[in-house]
Amino acid sequence: MKLEQVAPELRSRARWMPRVSMRRPWVRRLGRALTRRMRAVEVPGVRLETADGVRVYRPDDVRSDAALLWIHGGGLVAGSAVSDDRFCGETARELGITVVSAEYRLAPENPCPAAIDDCHAAWTWLQKQAGSLGVDPARVVVGGQSAGGGLAAALVQRLHDEGGPQPLAQWLFCPMLDDRTAARRDLDRVGHLVWDNRLNHFGWQSYLAAEPGVSKVPRYAVPARRGDLSGLPPAWIGVGDIDLFHDEDHAYAEQLLEDGVETRFHLVPGAPHGFEAWAPGTDLARAYLAAARTWLRART
Repeated sequence: MKLEQVAPELRSRARWMPRVSMRRPWVRRLGRALTRRMRAVEVPGVRLETADGVRVYRPDDVRSDAALLWIHGGGLVAGSAVSDDRFCGETARELGITVVSAEYRLAPENPCPAAIDDCHAAWTWLQKQAGSLGVDPARVVVGGQSAGGGLAAALVQRLHDEGGPQPLAQWLFCPMLDDRTAARRDLDRVGHLVWDNRLNHFGWQSYLAAEPGVSKVPRYAVPARRGDLSGLPPAWIGVGDIDLFHDEDHAYAEQLLEDGVETRFHLVPGAPHGFEAWAPGTDLARAYLAAARTWLRART
């Protein structure tokens, strides 16, 4: 991918984005060790608490009894809830809602269904603790970024089928939805910034414990493989037009609409994968996050 395809204000940062091979165990071990050493980011006006595998962000100025269950990214093989402290804290403060961020086990050491089970456990914890948190259990949004966005979409599907309390909405940032993208080896040559198809192949292979694109995958492992999306809650899906996940995200949004689900698809020209996380100070990222939070505010 040529740097000229990237939005001008993102180019200086995109030029220096590291390219690492997650296939190497020592790289993953180093990344996880560094993550464990990360300090919590305290956002003014927000109290951060930890309990039972979740991080809870509670604003001093609570303006709604709704909540957001957030799931971090990392390609299913990396990442941690602590890395999203600032995002979750700022979302809690700006919207006046409680945010709960889920921790989950990572592949390849813990393949599917470990991650989705952990996210489901976080949902169950939030439902049980809703009263003490001042949250209405019927007003919980499920959201996430990248792999976390894919897990959020999968969790919404699983909760729909279980028939218990349902999410109020789904809030998906550049979600990782379809293993069949990774099976397209022609995409390896494109060299998408930040998260390319070689990394994508490893992420899905690790999570599925099988080659991406196989005919049968575990239930709730791949959100885009679900044939019928009717009955799911309203969705916001945001992605850049040069993100590897653009096509699968757009296809999922179209399927949601076809199946009668209220859906907003937000496209950002010239935006590589996860740009709002690594270039949060840019006007492009601010506008993107403002649009996402405006949509969420209207539902909480």
